[in-house]
Amino acid sequence: MREIIPAILPATFDELVSHLERVKGFARAVQIDVVDGVFAPMATWPYRDRDSFERILREEEGMPQWEDFEFEVDLMVEASKEAALEWVRAGASRIVIHIESPDDRGALEALQIYREGEASVEVGLAISLDTPIEKLDSLAHLGSFIQVMGISHIGKQGEPFDSRTLARVREMRDRFPSHIISVDGGVDDITGPALVEAGASRLVAGSFIFEGDAKENYRILRTTVNAHTQ
Repeated sequence: MREIIPAILPATFDELVSHLERVKGFARAVQIDVVDGVFAPMATWPYRDRDSFERILREEEGMPQWEDFEFEVDLMVEASKEAALEWVRAGASRIVIHIESPDDRGALEALQIYREGEASVEVGLAISLDTPIEKLDSLAHLGSFIQVMGISHIGKQGEPFDSRTLARVREMRDRFPSHIISVDGGVDDITGPALVEAGASRLVAGSFIFEGDAKENYRILRTTVNAHTQ
């Protein structure tokens, strides 16, 4: 059974809450796409609403519906170390660091002390399609999964799937056999089965799930992927 993770790109805290409501009860993990507006365009929550996030960091309130979800946080930010440590405090279960960010190694090294224990944090390394795979060679040991970006322009949903992704996934599977391979971007009921056959074990889908009936779209994606990979 491959893992299907809904991706939420929330402009506001309220939008995060409403999207969580739409996948509650059938998705256990969700990815929150966090964009600072510098590393990638179009800043999202919490960069557009710091007050609500500060309340979470001060433990005045928790993440919305924290009892129902595991939060995977995709940090498309310049200050990745600072952001990563904040999201550990906020209760993230998984944190994704983009290796194109200026402080990628600093962030990955800072997260190592959180990778073990009862409340451990799973660490992933995201790589864009134009970044040489060789850059991962010296960093891969700092994470347990690799997130291959399936679109040319990150930080937005609805981008078309880039066909180069399939070859990238195959190479990642061969090059890093002990890592979970995740794909984020352009995932739907057509690309999903092909990605799993290429070696992906996690699929992160945003627009396909949330454009319409989220529960039904999630079911379609899961059923299609499982039917093609059994």
